[in-house]
Amino acid sequence: MIWLWFAISAVLIVAAATQLARYGDAIALRTRLGGMLVGSLLLAGATSLPELLTTLNSLGQGIPNLAAGDIFGSCMFNVLLLGVLDIIHYRSRILRRVAMRHALTAGLATLLLGMAIFFILADIQVQILWVGLDSLLILGMYIFGVWVIRSTSRMTQAPEATLPVDPRVPGLLQASIGFASSAAALVIVAPWLVSSAGEIAHVTGLGTGFVGAVFVAITTSLPEVVTVTAAARYGAYDLAVGNLFGSNVFNMFALSSTDFWYLPGRYLGRIDPAFALVGLLAMLLTNMGLIGNLARLERRLLFVEVDAMLLIIGYCAGLWLLYSLGIGA
Repeated sequence: MIWLWFAISAVLIVAAATQLARYGDAIALRTRLGGMLVGSLLLAGATSLPELLTTLNSLGQGIPNLAAGDIFGSCMFNVLLLGVLDIIHYRSRILRRVAMRHALTAGLATLLLGMAIFFILADIQVQILWVGLDSLLILGMYIFGVWVIRSTSRMTQAPEATLPVDPRVPGLLQASIGFASSAAALVIVAPWLVSSAGEIAHVTGLGTGFVGAVFVAITTSLPEVVTVTAAARYGAYDLAVGNLFGSNVFNMFALSSTDFWYLPGRYLGRIDPAFALVGLLAMLLTNMGLIGNLARLERRLLFVEVDAMLLIIGYCAGLWLLYSLGIGA
């Protein structure tokens, strides 16, 4: 029964988040924002809202390891999607076409992941009221990075950002109402997902950390799958790649901003240091994606790019390692 409850809540999460991303995209198009800015910030924030809500509900239900596993596991899964995207659209060579415009976003994601891992391991006991100084530093770097990305996007606007808006795209008012309604639905459904995931971890003995890093992370990342697939199909490559790298950036915002809701003290200090390994895997995969896309060399086995295949192998190997070590059990 608990698996059925998890499946139902997962379907509802994906449906609501997909609509959230659709209306977020419509808002961006109607306001004439560039594809890089839309994908890296607005759309990434919309599709990553399930991770934020799942994290907050995990704290409310006393399962902090599930939250950390979801955040870092989602970052890993997003990079896996980069590899899958490159293989599916191998003729378009999507990542080569937009890599330079998203190198900054990928670099920011790597930096924020590194800061989170460092602070989890360093366990610096400095707080401002109940919020840890480490979380505030990550938030500050996130805000600065967003400002830099926004400034850069004005100079590197992609061609699709200048195309006429399809008349079938919802109007600004309709999109705003739809966006708010979808967000409200996520707020309602997220506690069900967290509760059922905690029960699954208890019944299977896998541990909340591993369940969060795999099952919950994949579920909350499914909106990215839908959005990225649709964007790539319509040729909006900046939206597709920017959404994935940008989601990793937003996930670090979600991780650090959770500290404001965790009243007992520093949230990063509450996370099991073993989860630094999950974060390191996410950072390693993000770096692999960044370096592989910036290196403009032909590295193919038949029709498969070697760097894309390495991302997929790296993700699978990482999950096997986490399972073998019993992370978060």
